[in-house]
This record gives sequence, structure tokens and C-alpha cells, in this order.
Amino acid sequence: MLCPNCQKEIADGSKFCYNCGAQVAPGAPAPTPVAPPPAKRLVRSSTDKKIGGVCAGLADYFDLDPTIVRVVWLLAIFLGGTGFLLYLILWIALPLAPTVSPVTVPTTTARV
Repeated sequence: MLCPNCQKEIADGSKFCYNCGAQVAPGAPAPTPVAPPPAKRLVRSSTDKKIGGVCAGLADYFDLDPTIVRVVWLLAIFLGGTGFLLYLILWIALPLAPTVSPVTVPTTTARV
């Protein structure tokens, strides 16, 4: 039996959830399980790109600001030298993210 509040497994016939304390109605049908969110994929950005979209794709994957990733990448290029080679490899290896078409709302113009 699943708790309707926290979706954790509880013993059959329980009146309260052991995890969240929510009251469970006796004989209540089990709620349908919620599908987990889709897994994130590491892809190149198709919308927020300056050169190849690698930095923006990495920033999106790790939930960071793209500017921070770009600055760190430039430091890796100038200080270590391996940043350029790694950028080229990722540019070739990472797939391009699908473009999301913007939703347009039809507007009416007022005529006087």
C-alpha cells in the first residue's frame, strides 16, 4: 500500500503513514505511481551557444551559469592548454540538443 501524500510504501491496513504522518483512509485505492522525470542528457546547446554550444550544454547539464563555465574553460585553455583539445573532442562527440520551437499565440489587432 502506498501513502497518498509521500508515495512511500506502508503496511497494509495502516491508518497513518510511518514516514510523513498523513492519515490514510481505510480501503482507499492505491494511487497510480508517478513516472520519474526523464534523465538529463549531456548535449551541446542549440540555443545558447557562442562557438559550438559545448560550454552551454555543460552548464545546462550541471545546472550552472554558462558564463561561469565559459570563464573556467578559458582559464583551462590559457593556463593548462588542454582545454582547447577537450573542447574540440566534446564538440565532435556530443550530440546537438533538439531545438524547441517557441509557442506563438495568435493575436488580434484592434481596428478603429
